[in-house]
Amino acid sequence: MTQYLVAIHHPGDYDPATVTDEATQRDISALNVEMKAAGAVIFVGGLAPTKTAKSVRATPEGKLLVTDGPYIETKEHIGGFWVLEAATMDEALAWGRKAAIACRAPVEVRPFN
Repeated sequence: MTQYLVAIHHPGDYDPATVTDEATQRDISALNVEMKAAGAVIFVGGLAPTKTAKSVRATPEGKLLVTDGPYIETKEHIGGFWVLEAATMDEALAWGRKAAIACRAPVEVRPFN
């Protein structure tokens, strides 16, 4: 079976501590239970706010530069993700649809090579 990334996208200023309500937490927990029961979950994790991120870049001189924040400046960022096993993209998209509903946020579904 192929492994898929199911990534939740949040707005740049999203802070789960102030935005995620009890109903959303309950729906995400229920989805996690459903995914585990189906044997689809390889790994699941939520990410801390982007203000806690560090980026490491190689400079043309071959040095490494560490900076605060995510690597790219965007209006959205990945706030959490699942790595799932699914027989087909359609099956992975079915989980992605459920994730978009539970998380109340856009979801990206992408296979691993």
